[in-house]
Amino acid sequence: MPAVGGEVTGHPATVLIVEDSENSRAMLEMAFLGVPGVSVRMASSAVEALRILHGTSDEIRAIVTDLNMPRMDGFEMIRRIREDRELAGTPIIVVSADTDPATPERVAQLGVSAFFSKPFSPAKVRRKLEQILDGTKE
Repeated sequence: MPAVGGEVTGHPATVLIVEDSENSRAMLEMAFLGVPGVSVRMASSAVEALRILHGTSDEIRAIVTDLNMPRMDGFEMIRRIREDRELAGTPIIVVSADTDPATPERVAQLGVSAFFSKPFSPAKVRRKLEQILDGTKE
C-alpha cells in the first residue's frame, strides 16, 4: 500500500509551508513531519515561496500558506500561482489570522482547497493535507 502522497516514485511528496511566523511554521512542520511519504520545505515570505516554486515546481505537491505577510500578501501569491500554467493546479491550504468575514470566500474564489483560522488545529490541517495528497496521486 503506497504512503500518503503516493511515494511510488521513491520521492516524497513535498509540502511548501509559507509563513512569516516562526511559531506557526514550527507547528505546521511538526504536524506534517509525521505524515508518511511527506517532506516539508519552508518559506518565510510569499516572494521566497514563488522563487522556490519556480525553481522546483514539479516537486511541490501542496502549499500551506498564511495571508498576512510582508512585501507580498498571500492573496497576491495565490493569484500568481493560479495564473502560472505549470503551478495553477497545485493544491493550496490557507491558515490565517485574517478576521475579515469575507476572507474565506475571497480565497475560495482564488481556488484554494481549504481555509483554517488561527488559532488552528494542527491535526485538522494535517488531515486536510492527507486528503488532498491522497486525491492528487498520479
